[in-house]
Amino acid sequence: MDGYAKTWPRILLRTEGAAIFASTIWAFSRTGLSWWYFVAGLLLPDLGMAGYLSDSKLGAAIYNSVHTETPPIVLLCAGMARKNPLLSGVAFIWLAHIGMDRMLGYGLKYGTGFGHTHLGLIGKNGRLEK
Repeated sequence: MDGYAKTWPRILLRTEGAAIFASTIWAFSRTGLSWWYFVAGLLLPDLGMAGYLSDSKLGAAIYNSVHTETPPIVLLCAGMARKNPLLSGVAFIWLAHIGMDRMLGYGLKYGTGFGHTHLGLIGKNGRLEK
């Protein structure tokens, strides 16, 4: 199946996800916020899956909009510009979630179905590549 990263690029993307996950955990630790915020917020971006209740194309669009790094990076810039640890903390949690997903092999979704991602197939069809 075409449309997903294979071999070395896939390894690089997953390694990059691990680096983002680890570095944002460290960065969150510097905000002074309670770790309960981190625990409570880590899986919130997955609420974007609710779009799949309508159809795959809408689901992919909503899911991808909260699983790309651009929005939390913009939020992080706003938090840093305003010297607001809460905004920065939310951005770090959001980026940690995205990094965790990439590290585990969960990528951005295609409109053909939830299991078709840019990092390969997930779910009941299993992975095409390990």
